[in-house]
Amino acid sequence: MKIAMTGSTGRVGSRLLPRLREQGHDVRAFADRLANAQAVEEFVTDVDAVVHVAAALRTSTNHEEVNVHNTRALAEASAKVPLFVHISTTLVYPGGLGRPATEDDPADPGREFGEYARTKALGEQAVLDTREATILRLSFVYGDGDPHLEEAVQWTSKWPGHQRLHLVHHADVAQAIGKVLDAGATGIFNVADDSPATAVELHLLNGATPSSAVQQDFDPWHAIASTNRAQRDLGFRPRYPSAWAAATAGVL
Repeated sequence: MKIAMTGSTGRVGSRLLPRLREQGHDVRAFADRLANAQAVEEFVTDVDAVVHVAAALRTSTNHEEVNVHNTRALAEASAKVPLFVHISTTLVYPGGLGRPATEDDPADPGREFGEYARTKALGEQAVLDTREATILRLSFVYGDGDPHLEEAVQWTSKWPGHQRLHLVHHADVAQAIGKVLDAGATGIFNVADDSPATAVELHLLNGATPSSAVQQDFDPWHAIASTNRAQRDLGFRPRYPSAWAAATAGVL
């Protein structure tokens, strides 16, 4: 399959690109900002699928421009492309659900979850307002030497030890996208492992001492997502069902 993929130099994209090529796909990578309309048109010409990974995550970037406006422009330019796969995040779900989030829950994150979550939710809507698409909502991505897991210790040190973070390994991100491409599936799917890690486990996985700090107000279900739909409709099963399994395999 001929694929146009954005975000090929980012943490997710740089690990996804070689895996898609290993799956046998002919991938055209776009690493720059999607600012030049002509370049975007040429980028998506004569491809079978667009995989949109590029996003603004850090606080110093313009989230609205990258995650909403550029995403809408890419979706519009890809109107004739059969399959559009948009990479999103489980952070788009609201707090207070009292259970794992499902794809039928609204993409309506609270302001306390920041600009990234807010604009990713708006980016999803921009795509769905433009065309039929596949939205993959990823949990916290890690593995393959990605510093995400190590960085998580800095902010989870403020969590109660039993608060959990839902994870997904880079290999399983590629697996889920591969299954979407193979099936031509559309819709919204959560992509995560089977075993959310507690704050204590995240410290231990990084060889750090668990923090004794206690945050009184927290939502134990925030960003914990059900993968039932991805398992049922895509046949997705995580190769690394937990971060401990990934650690044992030496792929952190």
